[in-house]
Amino acid sequence: MQPLKRRHKLFYNALASCINQLVIFSCGLILPRLIILHYGSATNGLISSITQFLAFFAMTEMGVGAVVRASLYKPLASHDEEEVSKILVSSKQFFSKIGWMLCVYTLVLMFYFPLFVDHSNGYFGTAVLVGAIAFGSISSYLFGIIYVQLLNADQRSYIQLIIATLTTILNTCLAVSLIYMNADVEIMKLLSAFVFLIKPFLLHWYVNRHYHLNLKIQFVGEPIKQKWNGLAQHIATYVLKHVDVVILTWFSSLANVSIYYVYHLVTNGLYSLVEILNTGTLALFGDMLARKETAKLNTAFAVFEMLLHAAVTFLYAVAGMLILPFVRVYTQGIADANYIVPTFAVVILLASGAFCLRFPYNMMILAAGHFKQTQNSAIIEAILNIIVSISLVVKYGLVGVAVGTFVAMTYRTIYLAWYLRNNILNWPFSKFLQHIVVDIMCVVAVIVTTCSFRMESISWGHWIVCACKTTLVGGATVAVIQVLFYHALLKDIYHFIFRKKGWSN
Repeated sequence: MQPLKRRHKLFYNALASCINQLVIFSCGLILPRLIILHYGSATNGLISSITQFLAFFAMTEMGVGAVVRASLYKPLASHDEEEVSKILVSSKQFFSKIGWMLCVYTLVLMFYFPLFVDHSNGYFGTAVLVGAIAFGSISSYLFGIIYVQLLNADQRSYIQLIIATLTTILNTCLAVSLIYMNADVEIMKLLSAFVFLIKPFLLHWYVNRHYHLNLKIQFVGEPIKQKWNGLAQHIATYVLKHVDVVILTWFSSLANVSIYYVYHLVTNGLYSLVEILNTGTLALFGDMLARKETAKLNTAFAVFEMLLHAAVTFLYAVAGMLILPFVRVYTQGIADANYIVPTFAVVILLASGAFCLRFPYNMMILAAGHFKQTQNSAIIEAILNIIVSISLVVKYGLVGVAVGTFVAMTYRTIYLAWYLRNNILNWPFSKFLQHIVVDIMCVVAVIVTTCSFRMESISWGHWIVCACKTTLVGGATVAVIQVLFYHALLKDIYHFIFRKKGWSN
């Protein structure tokens, strides 16, 4: 069998990511509503709060994992299996330590978290819930995470995504069954988490069949450079993405946490859709950098930047028109909290959109391995979020923390675009500004062309009809503007699809 070309890998990765994100989004809609209906908004807020507290360790792979992948691009490109083995052994040792640290952190959280949360589950019930939610993350770190990094770096993300999709479906099916059996929330979370043990075993089986690795290899020195810089950036990213819920838990109420989480379902779903474009692209950029294919890299980056901006603008403009109707339908029949907060909806969408717009610039920086160089900007971003959010949360509540997130995310998105200009691709900053102007034009145009669409009644059927009309008209509007401004790049995309340019090989 001939090895897959870049274009084929990119397609398989994008398709698998699309299916995975749709499954995650669908399951993410089903479970929270059932939890709210069966256990109440406070319990849903409690689960959301625990999840965010655990995310500090559960997302460590986003920091160190990126460093591991950046270290793997060159040896994978040159088929240096010995160096690949050294990197994986080193990363396994590191992630095993993180896994055991997560165990200790979970025990501490099980003891202290119930002391600060007033919930009907009581001390013991809340402690058990913390342990149940942590179980899936711990098993991931102790077993399969190095295989995920290898497959991602080798542009074979679709393998681990297929496995992740299957485990997510099984987890949701089991959780829904337990809810309808009236199981306690702690039991439901604990039993459904056992499904995630399937993933590391399947990954281990696949890698052993398709790679010739020596995971007992001995080495001197550290094959993974900037590991701790990646961890530092992860900590800053964690603070940025999860401190809102922590601040609301401490300074507001669990009901507000539940409201935040419902809107987070939308923004997280949009983030996941945008991330489909990223799947495999980071590895593609890393492979091109390792092979020093500068001309191909410039073309690929220009195309990806345009597609990313167009996708983010389209998705978030349409979401801006649909998010409040969605929340009305989603929370229909729930009377223990007011979920309709228009100002919060606008600001949190702006913040999430600003974060997604950084993807092209951040991915190129990660592919180049510039972790230490960009570390301070990540720390500044996190500090900005904390200061602004705490300053505003008491007076403005949900809106206050959303403003803090928006300010922080906007700062670093601009910084990353500027950094790329001076340090990696020499990419003109004016191109970024041009994209922003076109993005604003697209948002305004979508609002003007779709503002007359309304639901006739509060029901899923009417919302779907409204969403279809808004999506079709909004998509056509964005497409026309993209053609007017970026017709040359669209030709590059055509050549890529039909193999008329070599950068797809």
